[in-house]
Amino acid sequence: MESLGEKLKSAREQKGFTFDQIARDTNIARRYLEALEAEDFSQFPGEPYLLGFLRNYGDYLGLDSQDLISAYRTIKIQEQPIPVEQLLKKAPPSPKLIGGIVAAVVLAAGAAGLFFILGKPSGAEPQADAPQRKVQQYALESGFIEKRLYEGDSVSVSLGAEKYKIGVGSLGDALTLTGPGGSSRFELGQEGAIDLTGDGVSDLRVFVADLFKNDPSKGVSLRLEIMQTGAAAAAAGPAAAAAEKTPAEAAAPETSSSGPIIFSSPNPYPFTLQATFKGYCMFRWESDRKDREERYFHKAETLNIQAQNGIRLWLSNASAVKIVAIGGGKTVDLELGGSGEVVVSDVKWVKDEDGRFKLTTVRLD
Repeated sequence: MESLGEKLKSAREQKGFTFDQIARDTNIARRYLEALEAEDFSQFPGEPYLLGFLRNYGDYLGLDSQDLISAYRTIKIQEQPIPVEQLLKKAPPSPKLIGGIVAAVVLAAGAAGLFFILGKPSGAEPQADAPQRKVQQYALESGFIEKRLYEGDSVSVSLGAEKYKIGVGSLGDALTLTGPGGSSRFELGQEGAIDLTGDGVSDLRVFVADLFKNDPSKGVSLRLEIMQTGAAAAAAGPAAAAAEKTPAEAAAPETSSSGPIIFSSPNPYPFTLQATFKGYCMFRWESDRKDREERYFHKAETLNIQAQNGIRLWLSNASAVKIVAIGGGKTVDLELGGSGEVVVSDVKWVKDEDGRFKLTTVRLD
């Protein structure tokens, strides 16, 4: 019988998927995918994260996530020591003793029923139900918050001088969050963003770490993080707001400084930027003037961006990511900024006075 790790590995290899491909599609770091297949559960920060990643990985591979969870539970049970008293064999009770116990239970039940009927005063009020769980309210002033929330719970998010309320609407096969702009739906293991201010820019990043589908009593494990955009960027200062400029806004002043030549060629050719993250970093990119993408990356995650003409990058912390340019059979390290520095930069082909093209970095201020 295949173990948990073998099931995951077999399904992945049958579909021809690589860890890097799955990491890009599921937003699960490669090290966690490898740890699941190796059954090395010590790599996870907590069991809610492990279960969330396992469900998401299983769904991606087309496996029954509930079977995978059961296999994980079996492994954990096997790792627990068996109490010594359970190993000691006890003699079975005699038939006479069993009969006596049954008779005593029947008599006790009859006496209790008679006492209830005769002793209950007329018009007595029914016993009160068990106390219900109180709805909780939390506050997110800055940074992020990780909590297990239940239906009705809410979080007050501060953006500058304004506060916005996010509530847990329902917990079914997915999570529904209610906010100023309406409802948003998130599935297990999904990472997304919410626009609280209504200005078309995302303000709050949401990650669903753990969710028991159609079982609201167990709640949902959520990570909510304020993004340095919109009102939050204005409150954080000019440096953070600069990172949030649209491509047109960032390019408008053209008070830019070109960096060293990365590649040189008579004609531009496709190139790739490979980013390896050394710490937490909000990272945005736009390839060949197409739709902008953004994600919150964790340590050891990687990202490959391909382009024909150029790529625009936004980094919340330049020292948290190592970037190399790959093209024409060469690999060159890029230096985009210093520790803690917010950077907006283009990596693009530029035609020089001699008619040749050079791939260079252009810092946008």
